[in-house]
Amino acid sequence: MLIGIDGNEANVEKKVGIGEYAFELLKKFEESKVSNFQFLIYLKDFPREDLPKAREGWRYRVVGPRKMWTQFALPRDLLLKKPRADIFFTPSHYAPRFSPIPTAISIMDLSYIYFPQLFKKNDLYQLKSWTKYSAKKASLIFTISNSSKDDIIKEYKIDPKKVVVTYPGIKDQKFKVKSMENLPKKYEINKPYFLFIGTIQPRKNIAKLIEAFASIKEDVDLVVIGKKGWLFEQILAAPSEFGVEKRVKFLDFVPNEDLPLFYQNAVCYVLPSLYEGFGLPVLEAMQNNCPVITSNVSSLPEAGGDAAIYVNPEDVNDIKEKMEKVLRDSNLREEMIKKGQEQVKKFSWEKTAKETLKALETLKS
Repeated sequence: MLIGIDGNEANVEKKVGIGEYAFELLKKFEESKVSNFQFLIYLKDFPREDLPKAREGWRYRVVGPRKMWTQFALPRDLLLKKPRADIFFTPSHYAPRFSPIPTAISIMDLSYIYFPQLFKKNDLYQLKSWTKYSAKKASLIFTISNSSKDDIIKEYKIDPKKVVVTYPGIKDQKFKVKSMENLPKKYEINKPYFLFIGTIQPRKNIAKLIEAFASIKEDVDLVVIGKKGWLFEQILAAPSEFGVEKRVKFLDFVPNEDLPLFYQNAVCYVLPSLYEGFGLPVLEAMQNNCPVITSNVSSLPEAGGDAAIYVNPEDVNDIKEKMEKVLRDSNLREEMIKKGQEQVKKFSWEKTAKETLKALETLKS
């Protein structure tokens, strides 16, 4: 069985979101070396050094022109060039405009439907229109949570049998426990702190997190790590609005190798998001022995399981009370850490890749 794959999302220098999902799947597909699968990876540009090396059964095909690639270049190649794949899979929302073979796509979440104000006008139009036709044409749709599956079925009137949930994995990394003594030197953090890591944008609900934190009287800080996203100005102004500008620290960039340091020394990680396709930082925190407080909406309970404490993201008092509860109870924190370690074991990229290939195999006629 020859599987064609759109590898463009993985063929970039900085891989986040769909890029990381695509990259990890490609790596695990290649590592599996299952005899009944061969792979043909379609790209706009030559493969980067970090992609798996070409070999028998694992080939790359560079297709041009780059402009409107899924609309013209890719469909033409699928139709005319040999060898032709038996099925085609893209880890993104966009299927080829027409395809002579069964096609599977991936839709992480419907944030562009529920939070359209967070997207640029042109990007939003493309996401809405191209995803709609792709969802209708696809033989199979992969998504990363049951919450997203329900959203896709409802929005696009899709047969539930066509939508397959494959949870994303988390890298199996053994982080060395790093002492708190490194934080004052490098980041000027000298007190116990709550931690938020994520893009600074309204969907993450950081302003309500800051409002809740402002009511906590203990001598504790809030550390917010993440790049500025859409409509971040109000969020950056929130500490002054609530009188805690000296207790809230925004760190725009922290190297990946330092993130375990922040997780491991935090009172807890707090993600009061209004909507998430999955919420991978919840598992990253748990992997680093960090208790987690997160929202009781969308996919977050699927990520956190029984290891997290949940809040109503619209209720500032609920967020505050749960933060105080975790701050004041060391036994609770230890219990949450133990449960978190068990929760993390449920997710791996090997499992994601295996379940993806199993579902793709059903498309071969």
